[in-house]
Amino acid sequence: MAMMVAVLGSCNDQQRVFYESPEDYPVRKGSMSEMEYAPSGTSFHLWSPNADEVRLMLYDEAEGGHAYETHHMTLGDDGTWHVKVNKDLLGKFYTFNVKINEEWLGDTPGLFVKAVGINGKRGAIIDMSQTNPEGWENDSKPTLRSIADAVVYEMHHRDFSIDSSSGILHKGQFLALTETGTRSPEGLSTGINHLQELGITHVHLLPSYDYASIDEHTFKDSHYNWGYDPQNYNVPDGSYSTDPTQPALRILEFKQMVQALHQAGIRVVLDVVYNHTYNAATSAFEKTVPGYFYRMKEDGTFADGSGCGNETASNRPMMRKFMVESVIYWMKEYHLDGFRFDLMGIHDIATMNEIRQEAQKLDPQVLIYGEGWAASTPQYAADSLAMKANIAKMPGIAAFSDEMRDGLRGPWDDDKKGAFLAGFPGHEESVKFGIVGAIQHPQVQMDKVNYSNKAWALEPTQMMSYVSCHDDMCLVDRLRTTVPDLKNGELEKLDMLAQTAVLTSQGIPFIFAGEEVMRDKKFVHNSYQSPDSINAINWHNKAKYQSVFNYYKSLISMRRHHPAFRLGSADLVRKHLEFLPVEGNGLVAFRLKDHAGGDVWNNIIVLLNARREYAKVNVPEGKYIAVVKDGWVYEGGVGIMYGPTLSVAPESALIVYQE
Repeated sequence: MAMMVAVLGSCNDQQRVFYESPEDYPVRKGSMSEMEYAPSGTSFHLWSPNADEVRLMLYDEAEGGHAYETHHMTLGDDGTWHVKVNKDLLGKFYTFNVKINEEWLGDTPGLFVKAVGINGKRGAIIDMSQTNPEGWENDSKPTLRSIADAVVYEMHHRDFSIDSSSGILHKGQFLALTETGTRSPEGLSTGINHLQELGITHVHLLPSYDYASIDEHTFKDSHYNWGYDPQNYNVPDGSYSTDPTQPALRILEFKQMVQALHQAGIRVVLDVVYNHTYNAATSAFEKTVPGYFYRMKEDGTFADGSGCGNETASNRPMMRKFMVESVIYWMKEYHLDGFRFDLMGIHDIATMNEIRQEAQKLDPQVLIYGEGWAASTPQYAADSLAMKANIAKMPGIAAFSDEMRDGLRGPWDDDKKGAFLAGFPGHEESVKFGIVGAIQHPQVQMDKVNYSNKAWALEPTQMMSYVSCHDDMCLVDRLRTTVPDLKNGELEKLDMLAQTAVLTSQGIPFIFAGEEVMRDKKFVHNSYQSPDSINAINWHNKAKYQSVFNYYKSLISMRRHHPAFRLGSADLVRKHLEFLPVEGNGLVAFRLKDHAGGDVWNNIIVLLNARREYAKVNVPEGKYIAVVKDGWVYEGGVGIMYGPTLSVAPESALIVYQE
């Protein structure tokens, strides 16, 4: 309940309520929409409960010049200010200006702006109904039987299409993913057809909302950023549109991209960064309700669990409301199918659960996952944060397994140190932990697993299985660094071995764009501002490493066709997945027994051999059909083998089953 200290009239005779602390601020009723356009008049709303006065400023242009009209807003009983301008404002721009303690805080497009001008400094007045592509009302999500079926492909718009070898016209833009028939100079598919050929189910787009670090005037120059510097959370970034000066165009083109991916049978995940803003002091949050949307230290400075200068306060009702409504808005307006939460460990558990509950009402198969950690200790109780260790408190939400990642390739904080793939002993249990999907399994010795001393997932679908992603050395560079004496063919073999572990894991597989064509980034660990020469995918590689691409493609197909590899239930994993005894290091062996998950294949055996020599594993006696052997995948069988001993080639995987 609000603590009313005094009631005073403002300059326009409104009744003000003064609050003892931000914790007492009222929560806005209804949606957080701030601009509602109609030809007869446009309504504006802004939540700023501690403001003395709020003005609406109207402009002819997206930047520069002065407001041609100013309107004083009226305070409602839920801390929201309102005004309606009874004229047709289509094509105009606006900002809000809040006054607190006799100080005007400066122009802001608002907290929940949905359309902006170039560089996002002013809100744009548009008719959202005119931003839908033809057939948008009939856009349908690709079918997904279960979240366990997902195979995620993480990509950056510019990386994916900017290189001349991509054959894509709209390089670095949303529309790159609408072009069909694009090919590399060697005649192999690129773009959206490449994704279809690969067989992934979800594209994970690095941040595509309006972010601050790229000047949209010069977006065609060789400027680059991953986009983890949020400015306006609920509008697409103009640098990926064909014309950032047209506020409606970026919205239309984003929708065209989603529509094209859906038509190709691919769902769309958006990387969201609610944990911090690019600059706290000049953000819309701070210019609207100072001190509310961020966690603060006792000395009044911004807490910094993000490592970016601030951390948002998801635990506060209006920040929670903002995050929930933002996710739902992207689902309803842009038809998105999932969300990856950057530094999810900064957010509180209650907020993440509410997001998941509301999102699942719209789509029961919505995919929600995130980084189960923070850059440094957040300013909030550890047992209430959405950290990896608390995933069991968040059903339907997944976290990345750095245990499996680093167990395969080596620790995140030392690029030169290898692990299982490099032949270093002692990492087998971490790989096994990833194979079972981070659940409790009687054969995984948790005291030998890196980073975690107990299982943290209730179900295997709460773990993202991966070996590399955008913000670290990519797999090829890591292998070259940690295994410096690689001989001919070893790089490819180890790359394929790593992905075999990922794609036979009971977690949700996650592939970094370009891994399937042996992408490298010239050994750059943190390429968030590196030029295209570092970040761009070289599509000539698809021809050069076609055997690697075919291996990835065939593994994904095998996973899709065989439910034993995606049981989706911890009880089923414990019932059907057993690890086989092996001698020595650098070898992991497991069996999926008794037609696991109703699979037509019985007693599937997977052997992962990181050694530089052949390895032998004792298995139950019988006749086995090999489907993965010596770098080849063929579901129809590549040969017949017999127990009680199977031999697996160096630095490769062997997968067999019994008839």
